[in-house]
Amino acid sequence: MAKPLLILTGLLLVPSLAFAAPNVGGCGLGSKLMAGNEGIAPQVLAVTTNLTSGNQTFGITSGTSGCTQDGVVKSNWKTAMYIDANMNKLARDMSVGHGESLESLASLLGLEGAEKQEFFQTAQSNFGRIFPSTAVSSGEVSASLKAVLAENDTLSGYAELI
Repeated sequence: MAKPLLILTGLLLVPSLAFAAPNVGGCGLGSKLMAGNEGIAPQVLAVTTNLTSGNQTFGITSGTSGCTQDGVVKSNWKTAMYIDANMNKLARDMSVGHGESLESLASLLGLEGAEKQEFFQTAQSNFGRIFPSTAVSSGEVSASLKAVLAENDTLSGYAELI
């Protein structure tokens, strides 16, 4: 009797894991509570918290808890993944202040017009701080870029997305 119950429990968890895989609970209270945690358990707890409390729906309708009404989840995990996957291209583009990967990062952050140009100039002028060596990790690049943006009056609001 215990074996069928165990199998049923496993089958019920599989859909939850599928929803949880890309981001800790998407948006909502669960994602906030589990932010910074990695692994299956925090993912499942975040999704479970969101499902049982109904706060994700509230977050989407009110534009709070990392959710927006336009359907875009504002979360730094996408930015971190992008930086990690494009380190060499970003280093090249930041060093010259333009390029496809820098353009993509700006779009991922939601930068447009004058703010995008300010971002390009800021990245270029702080290149040595963002990429202090060839052995820098993507986490260090993300942290440095976040600090650089936080210090810029025009771009400080975007620092939280890094």
